[in-house]
Amino acid sequence: MIHNDVLRRLRYALAINDTAAISIFKLVNYDMEIDYLHAVMKREDEDGYLPCRDKIIALFLDGLIIKNRGRQEGQAPKELGPKERLSNNEVLRKIRIAMSYKDEDMIEVLQLAGFRISKSELSALFRKPDHRNYKPAGDQVVRNLLQGMVKKYRPESTRQASSQASKSANAIGTKPSAFNKSDSRQKEAKPKATRKNTSANLSPARKDDAGSVWGKLPKK
Repeated sequence: MIHNDVLRRLRYALAINDTAAISIFKLVNYDMEIDYLHAVMKREDEDGYLPCRDKIIALFLDGLIIKNRGRQEGQAPKELGPKERLSNNEVLRKIRIAMSYKDEDMIEVLQLAGFRISKSELSALFRKPDHRNYKPAGDQVVRNLLQGMVKKYRPESTRQASSQASKSANAIGTKPSAFNKSDSRQKEAKPKATRKNTSANLSPARKDDAGSVWGKLPKK
C-alpha cells in the first residue's frame, strides 16, 4: 500500500496533528521538517506531492510504538537503508504493537470496516517470511484495518458522512417532477425566493473540513 495513504489515514484515525507528528519522529531521533511532512501528506494528483519513503513510514510507526508503549532499553529502532522496503506485513505488525492489539482486537477492528478474517488467516500474516504458513498481506487488509480504526476512534466522522449522504439522497428524492403541463407551469411559476429557502435549509459545509490538513479519506 502507498505509504502516503498509510500515514494520512493513521494520523486521521488517531487525530495526530502536525505538532504531535513531529514529536513522534523526534522519539526516534529524526528531525521532520514541516514542509516535507505536508508534502508526504498530499495525494499524487496534488501540487507539491512527494512519495513517503519506506524509511519515513517505518520511523513514524516506531515512534508511535515508543509514544504509546514507552522506550525499551537496549533496543533502538532499526533504521531502514536506502534499498530496504517495509512490507504490508511489517506495517500491520508495527501498528499492532503500537496499539497493543491482540488477535481479537485486530479481527474486531477489521470487522468494523466490513472485512472478515479468521484467527488462523490473521496469524499467517505475522509469521516470519521463511515460515511455511506465512502469507503476504495485501493492500486490502491494511486499508481496511486503517478504515476500521477511523470508525473505532472517530465514530463522529462516520456519522457525519452518513448524515450528509442521507441529506443528499433526500434532496434528490424530493425534487419535484414535471409529468404534465400543469406540473411544468407550477414549476416555472415557483418563486425564486422559495428556491433560495430550500437551499438555505441544507447543511452548510464545515469550515474545518474545507481547510483540513487531512482532507477526505480515499475511497476503499
